[in-house]
Amino acid sequence: MSIDIRPFQPFDLPGMYRVCLRTGDSGRDATGLYGDPDLLPHIYAGPYPAADPGLTFVAADASGVLGYVVATADSHAFDGWLEEHWWPELRLRYPLPLPPLSTPLSTPDPGDGTKDRQCVEHIHRPGPPEPKALYERYPAHLHIDILPRGQGAGLGRRRDGDGPDAAGRHGPVGTKPNGPCEAGPFLGSVGLMRHNGISAPVGPC
Repeated sequence: MSIDIRPFQPFDLPGMYRVCLRTGDSGRDATGLYGDPDLLPHIYAGPYPAADPGLTFVAADASGVLGYVVATADSHAFDGWLEEHWWPELRLRYPLPLPPLSTPLSTPDPGDGTKDRQCVEHIHRPGPPEPKALYERYPAHLHIDILPRGQGAGLGRRRDGDGPDAAGRHGPVGTKPNGPCEAGPFLGSVGLMRHNGISAPVGPC
């Protein structure tokens, strides 16, 4: 099986959304957990290439996108970008009457077993900013998702391009892999390595 690892292109976004959903249950297929298949990817996949497409890379074969790594070089600035540019449109698309802030979930549970309401709540209330100390220690972060057909396929045996090294230039990178056993090879293929659970750029920066 031939797999190409390359920089993100706009036509990759639907495939990335599918990968995000199909790995969204701790690496397992989350399709049955969401009535709206775009909700989870709107949070964990879509905003990254919109904010900085140069830090998004995809792995694809003849059947389409099978994995990706999305990153931001400045998590604090990214949170501000989300609030200004990303969440407003989604809040209009998924309206939510907000009760007092003390209420943990402002949407009623429809009882259908889906997690849509949790995503809608996140869109309207992403939560408080991370502690300053965390930003200082891990100023950048990334997410990795790989479908089962791409796992064990030797993604780490070659490096196609420079990878998202720009994220690592800002310091250690916090990672959130789906399919953790396969995340290490993919990190290597896009120019990153793992050290004590934290990603850092391969080679000098």
